[in-house]
Amino acid sequence: MCEPLLAVRSLDAFYGDFQALFGLSMELMAGEAVAVIGANGAGKSTLFKSIAGLLRARPDAIRLAGEPIGGMAAHAIAARGIALVPEGRGLFPSLSVEENLLLGGQLKRPGPWNLQSIYELFPPLAELRHLPSTALSGGQQQMAAIGRGLMANPKVLLCDEISLGLAPIVVRDIYGRLGAIVAEGISLVLVEQDVVRALNATQRVYCLQEGRVALAGAAKDLTAEAIAAAYFGV
Repeated sequence: MCEPLLAVRSLDAFYGDFQALFGLSMELMAGEAVAVIGANGAGKSTLFKSIAGLLRARPDAIRLAGEPIGGMAAHAIAARGIALVPEGRGLFPSLSVEENLLLGGQLKRPGPWNLQSIYELFPPLAELRHLPSTALSGGQQQMAAIGRGLMANPKVLLCDEISLGLAPIVVRDIYGRLGAIVAEGISLVLVEQDVVRALNATQRVYCLQEGRVALAGAAKDLTAEAIAAAYFGV
């Protein structure tokens, strides 16, 4: 059995005295795409913040390629190969598209992703590269946010709600490019509200409910009834 690239084991997470995650475990294999689904407040974004070092965790609660990274500073985790595409995109409004992308490459990790390959993946960005990020449509901003994450040449790309607020045709366009990202050796974890899209885009799914894993399995094997029961806690 191969060792997971990313392993989360019995993870607890807190906001002050409020506990948001309770003994959560999940894993991601190299070259795999995994979805994390669940209702608002289920703990999806908290999981990503913990993995990315934005919330403290026990060192052994999160491992990357077998090495404990829980509790490390966010910049140290990024340097080891985890990139977060945050909900809301998090682009710098005072910077151009290209400047936002270049920020993602500051770690100078080796790999296939650079400005040229990002522009090939998302051609609209090449045409808009000198414009401020605020001049972009929502879909173009999401492309820029994903591109910035890829510029770090990560081992793992965490994508938090990349379809939120976008028109269906734009979402299809962005999701249609995820296969090319995985083909370059990056493993994906997607937080997604659209359950059907999540099932179609990934090999395995974790459904969270009130900070715990309520259901996990191969995307092709999970029934709508089982997902609904886990999603709503019924």
